[in-house]
Amino acid sequence: MTPRHKVLLTGGSGLLGSELRRLIPEASFPSSGEFDVTDLAQMESYVRRGDFETLVHAAAFTSPPKVDRDPMRALDVNIIGTANVVKLCQRTSLRLLYISTDYVFRGDAGYYREEDPVYPVNKYAWSKLGGECAVRLHENSLIVRTSFGPNEFPYERAFVDQWSSRQSVREIAAKIVHLLDLPLKGTIHIGGPRRTVAEYARSLSGGRAIGQLSIRDVDFAVPVDTSLDCGRFESLMKNEAPTARGAGAS
Repeated sequence: MTPRHKVLLTGGSGLLGSELRRLIPEASFPSSGEFDVTDLAQMESYVRRGDFETLVHAAAFTSPPKVDRDPMRALDVNIIGTANVVKLCQRTSLRLLYISTDYVFRGDAGYYREEDPVYPVNKYAWSKLGGECAVRLHENSLIVRTSFGPNEFPYERAFVDQWSSRQSVREIAAKIVHLLDLPLKGTIHIGGPRRTVAEYARSLSGGRAIGQLSIRDVDFAVPVDTSLDCGRFESLMKNEAPTARGAGAS
């Protein structure tokens, strides 16, 4: 079990980081000014002043349409920034949990397993996959592919023709905290059941009507079905050994 005060998290002001701050307040949540992923020297100085065992890397530039407009920012934060985090963990012997996305998959199949081929359809997902490539060079690391949103659905409409395993950030944050205590390496998928984004939205709407939206109605590329096979994680939650396919994911 990782002592909570020895956990360091990037992206502490984001949606996931804010929820993790509530669950594990003993952890360290430096601001981007204190711990800038584009400044390796600053990050290393911060780590060496403390006593850390695990770094959860949740900081990212995450909006697909904004990444389309500013791909160089995604390059700096999601790829180069993650490579800097990997260098930091290698130099300081930290375990690394990298928060990735279901969007690394093409979206033409669904129910993806950890070892299934990846092929993003938009620049945001390519930048997150670039981060995964860097993380795989650090042996003591775990890539966590997932999808989450606010605890209350914030929009008036939702996709009726996109499927995922998305859950509320509250549910996903609790699963990430559980992963802190498991000596896993490689890649793992966490999420809920396969459903449309509209079905997910209605589950969080508190009875509020949610209008229909199609992925054809937006001006950026959206994968159709990135639902995840979360069987490996579910078996671990039941205190069972990982399945053969999950144990082999790396």
